[in-house]
Order: sequence, then C-alpha cells, then structure tokens
Amino acid sequence: MPDDSAQPMVVARGLRKSYGSASEGVVEAVKGIDVEVRKGEAFGFLGPNGAGKSSAMRMIAAVSPVGEGTLEVLGMDPATHGSEIRARLGVCPQEDSLDNELGVAENLIVYGRYFGLSRAEATARTQELLTFVQLSERAKAKVEDLSGGMKRRLSVARSLINTPDLLLLDEPTTGLDPQARHQLWDRLFRLKQQGVTLVLTTHYMDEAEQLCDRLVVMDKGVIVAEGSPSELIVEHSTREVTELRFGVGEHEAMADRVADLADRIEVLPDRLLLYTNDGEEASQAVHDRGLRPLSSLIRRATLEDVFLRLTGRTLVD
Repeated sequence: MPDDSAQPMVVARGLRKSYGSASEGVVEAVKGIDVEVRKGEAFGFLGPNGAGKSSAMRMIAAVSPVGEGTLEVLGMDPATHGSEIRARLGVCPQEDSLDNELGVAENLIVYGRYFGLSRAEATARTQELLTFVQLSERAKAKVEDLSGGMKRRLSVARSLINTPDLLLLDEPTTGLDPQARHQLWDRLFRLKQQGVTLVLTTHYMDEAEQLCDRLVVMDKGVIVAEGSPSELIVEHSTREVTELRFGVGEHEAMADRVADLADRIEVLPDRLLLYTNDGEEASQAVHDRGLRPLSSLIRRATLEDVFLRLTGRTLVD
C-alpha cells in the first residue's frame, strides 16, 4: 500500500488565475506557478501586495476555481471534491470573521457544529482550543471586548475546531503589535511540532524566517525564488551586510569609493549597504581609506535582503 505520509498535501502545476473580462480588462493574478507542500511542514507564500499570494491561497482553499493548470489538495481535485477538501481544511482569513453576537466559546462551538460535531464534542474541543490559545479565562467574554491579538488567536482556534489536516493562514499577524505577534508565532510553532501542516502568506520577513521550513517568493504573479530561508539567503545574498551612514546626499559619491570592498553595493537615501561575507573586514577597509561614516553597523544578511533584491524597493499599492 502507498505511504500516505509521503504524499504531498498540495501539488500545483502551471497554476493560473485571472480576473476580469476582455471588455473590462483581464488581470492575471497568478501566472503559471508550480508548488508542492509536504506533510508536516510550514510552507510560506512571501511577496509584496498584489503578488498573487492570496489568489493562490483561495484556489488551495477550494473557494476559488482554478483558471488553468492542475491542482491537487489532500490528493483531491478541488473542482470535483471541493466539499471534501474544505471539510479537512482549517482556514484563518486575513480579516477576522468572528461573530460579534456570540461569546468567545460560543464562536467555536457554533463553528464546530457546521462540521457535524455534536454539541458535546464541540464543547470539549472548544475547551481544549481555548487552553491552547491561552483564552480559557475569556471563554464567556464578548468578542468585541477582546484585543486584536486575542481575536487573532481566537480565529486560529476556530480554524482548528475540525482538527484539520491542513491549516491555511492568510497574513496571520497583520495589524498586531510585536507582543501579540510573538504570542501567535508561539502557538503556530507548537502546531507545527504537533504535526499540523501549515500554509501561510505573509509580507513580514521575520515571520517567514521564524515559521517557514520552505517558502516561495512571489512577485507579479510568478515565483522568483524557492527554498528554505537559509538557502535563499545563501543563494541570493552574502553572509553579512555592512551599513554605512554618511551625510545627506553623500551616499552616491561614497559608493564609488568603496565599490570594490563588497560583492554588491546598494545605495539608499539614508545609508549605504555593503554586501560581503566579512562585514568587519569591509568596515575596517572603509576606515583605512580615510572615510568616516557618521555611523556603521555590521549585521547578518536576512530574508529581507533577499526579498528586496528579488522584488525591488518600490512600493506596491
């Protein structure tokens, strides 16, 4: 018999999605991407706004039909087995869709009933999940009285009520303060430890580095890079970055004087970035040439360096 544990949870080949019409104009949101999500991993779609992340997620969630290409989720075709797929998914959308008319616990119990759980089963599962997301003491509270971080944790709990095989999270920490983000990361990391397969979209680089085993970087509907965070940093950046700050308007001229000290130089309005495998050596060489930056910083390269190199620094509306 085949080993189900070795079967990918999601397989997409040449996946495309367009919106609009010929008369109004067609927008191609996803332009032929290949994706494979393995059982038990945390897989991320990373990209700027408008990159096609959410469109890909909606197809995986079996709520938006595939435009072109092939897609299998949990070994099934969403076009013919959409209801069966949705029954085994947990979905935490970008915008909270909690019922403000119900209390915290009732939000989970009622949602569990949609999946065919008995009242007793839904209640027991609710107690477990509220403990997991650290909201047991707020079980009888009104949803509108919760903080943003609490609402987000409650949304994650609700997405787990049916004990899903695959959990989809669309921008899970958007709008949260740093403390709330770290609390939610801890809950998601624990889920991964328990064997839950996670697929998430994010434009937060630190979130992707913290949570994702593998990810794809999307830009303008296509995948521009794929791998683990560490693999992407090795492939698309250097080990370290030296940041130099000179006077206003001096960075362009300074770049010419230090261009040979790094693998790559990037000029920003407020600083100069030297991508090098030895930041200390580069910084010392700058001083040896008699250049005196107002400040200097040596740091390790991050996924943000990779992201900005691949997708650019121009704002996307």
